[in-house]
Amino acid sequence: MRLRKLDLKDAPLMIEWMHDKKVTEDLRTDFSNKTIKDAEAFIKASWESNSDLHLAIVSDEDEYMGTVSLKHIKDFNAEFAITVRRISMGRGYAWFGMEEVLKKAFDEMKLESVYWCVSRNNERAVRFYDKHNFNEAIDIPQKILERYKGVDNLKWYSVLKGDEYNIRDYVAGCKVIHIKTIPTIEAGELSFFESKRDIPFEVKRIYYISKVPEGVRRGFHAHKELKQILFCPYGRIQLVLENELGREEIELSDPSIGIVIDKCTWREMIWLQKDSVLCVAASDYYFEDDYIREHDSFQQYIIDHNSNFPHE
Repeated sequence: MRLRKLDLKDAPLMIEWMHDKKVTEDLRTDFSNKTIKDAEAFIKASWESNSDLHLAIVSDEDEYMGTVSLKHIKDFNAEFAITVRRISMGRGYAWFGMEEVLKKAFDEMKLESVYWCVSRNNERAVRFYDKHNFNEAIDIPQKILERYKGVDNLKWYSVLKGDEYNIRDYVAGCKVIHIKTIPTIEAGELSFFESKRDIPFEVKRIYYISKVPEGVRRGFHAHKELKQILFCPYGRIQLVLENELGREEIELSDPSIGIVIDKCTWREMIWLQKDSVLCVAASDYYFEDDYIREHDSFQQYIIDHNSNFPHE
């Protein structure tokens, strides 16, 4: 995945999401009448604009997946916006685009704040921003609110320079741990963890998954008893976890961050970058009967073993 300037070849795929009601149903602008010429005009205008920055979010194969923007750039502030194609949803493109454009806003453009809003009825967007720990903004300048005059039920967010976000201690009740890491000047870092000291179980098996193309999903199973720590020493992998506490996601891209799964939890892994490596340290040897490989069977197992899981 990467960001680049919009290109005229992106226009047909831009029209795809503009005409997809599932994508646009909660957006303020009506895109249903937009044409290829409209998309091409927007792309060309983006090359010349000084007040707006529009970038394409693309795959490793340079396929357009969405647009991420900083609009109304003025007085060290900007308004954030993002839209992605339906095919890219759940594959990490939205978070990648947002994270990268925020880095650009603060590190390269030296902005002081970035703000945005979504309809409170847009449950998908609200859930996305809330799970990444973005704070709701209350004190929005009147000159910004004027642009949304007549639009009700909006939820505003903002990020200030220096803010930390997406910092989490747990994902679906599974602990996020910081693996001990020793840096050496101009010689990299060494990270390590020890059984029963840094993680709450003895390690009996270690395995790793490598050489996976971008966008591939793996996992699709849970364990009844096995405990594991998952970490990504190279690349970027999105981890989706589900148990009686709900379904949550977290990106693994820092070798010093690990997730301890010590309860029956369904997991899916999405490779956000080709050739990323996922390492797993497990509490026991391979035992096929410990696996739950069907999602329906997993949900029934949780219901049978946990009174807090919602019954039908």
